[in-house]
Amino acid sequence: MITVQVTYTVKPGFAAKNQENIQRFLADFKKLDDTAFWYHVSLMDDGVTFSHFSAYRDEEIQQTVLNVPSFKAFQQERDESGLNGSHAVKMLQFVGASSAKLIPGRP
Repeated sequence: MITVQVTYTVKPGFAAKNQENIQRFLADFKKLDDTAFWYHVSLMDDGVTFSHFSAYRDEEIQQTVLNVPSFKAFQQERDESGLNGSHAVKMLQFVGASSAKLIPGRP
């Protein structure tokens, strides 16, 4: 199991566009095998800081997800908007979940 947390802060004028871009790639993610990964995005109270949590059954599905064209376009536009060094990626150690859907070896 691969779990990742990504946080970043966008400029106030870009927050709405970032949310549109997120909705676009999430719509494309829904076309993939949702038993193999989970992706969640939240917006903090400040209205400009986003937090993405993802869990992947294995490296193969992670690469499939990360290479969806709308996701790559989202990343490029987000990065070009000017993140001022706020982009942080953390690899997390899986401990447990309320659903067995993504646990390796489980249906």
